[in-house]
Amino acid sequence: SNVCAWQYRHTLLGAHNFGVSDAKLADVWTYASSPLYSVRERLAMDFALAASSQPNAVTDAQFAELQKHWSDGEITEILGVVADIEFEGHGAASQGLDFELKVPQRRFVAAGNDEVGARAC
Repeated sequence: SNVCAWQYRHTLLGAHNFGVSDAKLADVWTYASSPLYSVRERLAMDFALAASSQPNAVTDAQFAELQKHWSDGEITEILGVVADIEFEGHGAASQGLDFELKVPQRRFVAAGNDEVGARAC
C-alpha cells in the first residue's frame, strides 16, 4: 500500500469528524467490495490511491470515469486532500517526527485490520 500508518490514522480521524460512520471506516481497506461504499466513492478512493502512488498511477481512462461522477471542482478537492496528506506524512517522516494521534482509532477498524497494509511513514 502507498498509505503510511500516520496518514491512515490522520485520515480516519478527519473522516470521522466529517461524519463518516464507524462501520464505513472499519471497511476502508475493503472499500472496493464493501456495500457501504457507493460507486462514486469507490472511484474517488481508487483515484486517491493512484494519485498518491510513486510514480503517479492515474490513467486517462480512470480520470475519464471519475469525471462522469465528480465535477472538476470536486476532483480538485480530492486531489488537494491527497496532496496535503502526502505532504504532511512525508514531511513528518523527513523530520523524524512521531505524530501519534491521541484518539480511540480502534473503534474505526474491524478486529485484526488496524493499519493492515499501511507502510511505515
